[in-house]
Amino acid sequence: MAETFLFYDIETTGLSRAFDQILEFAAIRTDGDLNEVDRFAVNIRLRPDVIPSAAALLVTRLRVAECLAGRCEYEAIREIHAQLNRPGTVSIGYNSIGFDDEFLRFAFHRNLLPPYTHQYANGCRRMDLLPITLAYWLYRREALRWPEPNGRASLKLEDIGAANALFSGPSHQALADVEAALGLARLLARDERMWRYLDGCFRRQIDERRAAELPVAFSSALGDHRLALLMAGEFGTRLKFQAPVLCLGQSVPYPKQSLWLRLDLPALRACREESVAECTWVARKRAGEPGILLPPTERYLGPVAPERREEMQASLAFLRSQPALFARIAEHHRHFRYAFIPGLDPDASLYQTGFWSRADEALCRAFHAASTPEKAALAERFASPEARTLARRILFRNYGAELPAALAAERERHLQRLCRAEPMADFNGAPRATAPALAAEILRLRGSAELDEAGRSLLDELYDYIRRSFSCTPPAAAPGA
Repeated sequence: MAETFLFYDIETTGLSRAFDQILEFAAIRTDGDLNEVDRFAVNIRLRPDVIPSAAALLVTRLRVAECLAGRCEYEAIREIHAQLNRPGTVSIGYNSIGFDDEFLRFAFHRNLLPPYTHQYANGCRRMDLLPITLAYWLYRREALRWPEPNGRASLKLEDIGAANALFSGPSHQALADVEAALGLARLLARDERMWRYLDGCFRRQIDERRAAELPVAFSSALGDHRLALLMAGEFGTRLKFQAPVLCLGQSVPYPKQSLWLRLDLPALRACREESVAECTWVARKRAGEPGILLPPTERYLGPVAPERREEMQASLAFLRSQPALFARIAEHHRHFRYAFIPGLDPDASLYQTGFWSRADEALCRAFHAASTPEKAALAERFASPEARTLARRILFRNYGAELPAALAAERERHLQRLCRAEPMADFNGAPRATAPALAAEILRLRGSAELDEAGRSLLDELYDYIRRSFSCTPPAAAPGA
């Protein structure tokens, strides 16, 4: 099966994967040589139960009227799901695995679509241009003009795109960002050998084989513990996006995750059995996904500062000399399990509920094929209470004019929750936006000296929309107050 690349980007109402929504999705499909073969774009209508972030709309410059136009979320997300799941699709964007893909997974989840199949089924897989670009910045710097807006390297797509003339329109518009990402990929792929190597980092079997070929630092009752250099954006430019790490083995509750102990932190050598959680830092990695593991050869260790190399060697010597402590560190991290969150809202429950039962999966397929009245009847047949709630929400979020009385009443109760002083929280404990919180945000942003007239007008429109939609919006935040 010939692979095609689907370069894509999203613009959203905010940063919450669970509670915000996608407003714009754009994609360009290419062949394996990055020649364009198709385009796809969709604008998605703002749902009645989403409180947009004023700061996010100031970045995208989307007006309220634009947010209220477009397709309903349910129908648009089904089309996006079909695009990403076309057999042989490699979905790719800039920081897409770190941000866009998780947004999509939650959108698929709340619309009763399989959230993970685009990662593995029918020859599909994912890539991410950000870690690829990091590797070029470290080891093939001649490939691009690298922006330094404040005297420090910037790896933002908007800065790289501007420095290399990749934008045909303003950044933070989905299609313009897709075109820039594709242009960036074409520049990087001119170094064919480097591009092929990094492509292999996003292929599970190749990534697993490379990890198995890393040198063994020492062995324990758990097996061989391999040494690597982990490259990831979270380490930042000061650390050259790298950290030396030691493999602790696989997670027990999450067996697809390998665990990598960071070796360049002085706190590690102060570790005692009772302080393992506080003094150790572990990266969790799935094969074929970021971060990128590199062998600890002189070539790859070159950007690592000498004092960090010394810390790595001292940490290795310490761990070798403390087998009981090392076993305790490995046991702690290998058996770590994410806490169960009672009362988690179904929109945020993707990672907690896991996969639907086979019977509920079949009902999901029937639900998608049914008419709107039939959907209302099917919604009550799901065994999972979360699936039942999500099915009803699909109806009252997208088909408000056709609701039976019971669903209309449930919608009103749901909307009233967005006025609470104590809002819902997501799987990380982050609060869902409320109407009073947005009003306060608008008031704060309107006082900024950097706000231009267009931004002020956008905030005024947003406040008017929230005031009309939610009676709990405080008048103190009104424009001009």
